[in-house]
Amino acid sequence: MDLDPEDIFRDDDEDRENEFYQQSDSSKELVVYLVDASPKMFNPASKAEDQEETCFHIAVSCISQSLKTQIINISYDEVAICFFNTREKKNLQDLNGVFVFNVAEREYLDGPTARLIKEFSLIEDTFMSKIGSQYGIISDSRDNSLYNALWVAQALLRKGSAKTVDKRILLFTNEDDPFGSIKGATRTDMIRTTKQRAKDAQDLGISIELLPLCRSDDEFNVSLFYDDLIGLEGEYLKQFIPSAGEKLEDMKDQLRKKMFKKRKVRRITFSIVNGISIELNTYALIRPTLPGAITWLDSVTNLPLKTERSFICADTGALVQEPRKRFQPYKNENVNFSMEELSEIKRVSTGNLRLLGFKPLSCLKDYDNLRPSTFLFPSDEEIIGSTSIFIALHRSMLRLKRFAVAFYGSSTHPQMVAIVAQDEIATSSGQVEPPGMHMIYLPYSDDIRQIEELHTNVDSVIPRATDDQFKKATALLIRVDLKDFSVCQFANPALQRHYAVLEALALDDDVMPEIKDETVPDEEGMARSRNIVDDLRV
Repeated sequence: MDLDPEDIFRDDDEDRENEFYQQSDSSKELVVYLVDASPKMFNPASKAEDQEETCFHIAVSCISQSLKTQIINISYDEVAICFFNTREKKNLQDLNGVFVFNVAEREYLDGPTARLIKEFSLIEDTFMSKIGSQYGIISDSRDNSLYNALWVAQALLRKGSAKTVDKRILLFTNEDDPFGSIKGATRTDMIRTTKQRAKDAQDLGISIELLPLCRSDDEFNVSLFYDDLIGLEGEYLKQFIPSAGEKLEDMKDQLRKKMFKKRKVRRITFSIVNGISIELNTYALIRPTLPGAITWLDSVTNLPLKTERSFICADTGALVQEPRKRFQPYKNENVNFSMEELSEIKRVSTGNLRLLGFKPLSCLKDYDNLRPSTFLFPSDEEIIGSTSIFIALHRSMLRLKRFAVAFYGSSTHPQMVAIVAQDEIATSSGQVEPPGMHMIYLPYSDDIRQIEELHTNVDSVIPRATDDQFKKATALLIRVDLKDFSVCQFANPALQRHYAVLEALALDDDVMPEIKDETVPDEEGMARSRNIVDDLRV
């Protein structure tokens, strides 16, 4: 029988339906990096004389860093790298001006590998000689490399259902008007067919994102062509260039840390009353960052091993082929149970969310939040009308200041949860917090313990701080208070080094990347507060 390698190291009491274990199956992402390779992309990205970095170099470095991070993030994701406006062509459709970059022993759309990252990071050295750069949108021949690139990307993303897999095309270019040199009816026809090709891809559940690589002193005019291609209008059109720049910078400078993306973890059914149920999508929020799972490798071939387990009869030594059975002694007899019967006996929940009632928000205490909550948002994919019922319930809970108490959990870990409605928070720059609900996992009764008394003798004198000590301690706390603190501001240095070592080994790098430890205390800042600490010691 096949085994999950992680099962070997997993405790028996761990919840198999926890979102940590569900996320790998339900949040797979397929990405095609579409990079413009026209001659304009090889121009310097800045007019500064000491700056020779080209737009093409920025795109390659961004994708290289993204691939390295993707291995650390979730290894189930699959990627493909496609250049357009190229001299050579390499694609299954045999279309002109499109070159799909790949390495040996790997499919066009597959998980990132060390060999792919290593060879792609060096592609600038051999790009002109092996692939070449040329404008692929030509009026006379009616060649349209952008149309061909979208066609190839759509074909690469055919695998998997859009309901269970996120499909994206990331387009890197510094040309805001790809049809600027074409005139008349030919231009109109090319624009129409290219936008229709993009719409066909979007109808299949493929999202198209544009990352403009314009100079700092030039403005990328998305209104010339790309606004209709990616569906921008109104306020989204005005905010596009600043947000796109932030996204590009985030890709380029992203740390080597595992980040849980805002992707659907699983779909659950929320039973409200009298057979009325709605469909909800669950999303993981902040989670602890842990090293990747252990993978057993063959010592000779270095290939992953397949783990199997067999049972041998203790009396005969024969291989047991029949399903295992367990027994429970009862009155000098062994009562046998099959695995199916044991599973049915332990089943106390179907895994759905069942509403029990409502309570005032004042009844929910801070210490009831034992672990990170799960965000809930409605979906009409399976149960039509779920959004309407969810909105009505959401508005009522906010208006009446109530939270819902519900029963949720698997057969191995049933528990009570609190469902708290969250109102939308928006500013002039956009949405800060989305509307929805948080599912908070409530503690069992024995999880909450009374604080033990420090002094059991009622006659003993309990030490109290003087007013002067209280003032000095307050002054110290004010000095060490971190303004606008967030756990996301500091990376785990041990994990950073762990991933850096893995990266160096995988890419055969002799030099280890330098890791900055952001948790090292600020000696200068502490020295300025030393007098306050000394006063408190007195």
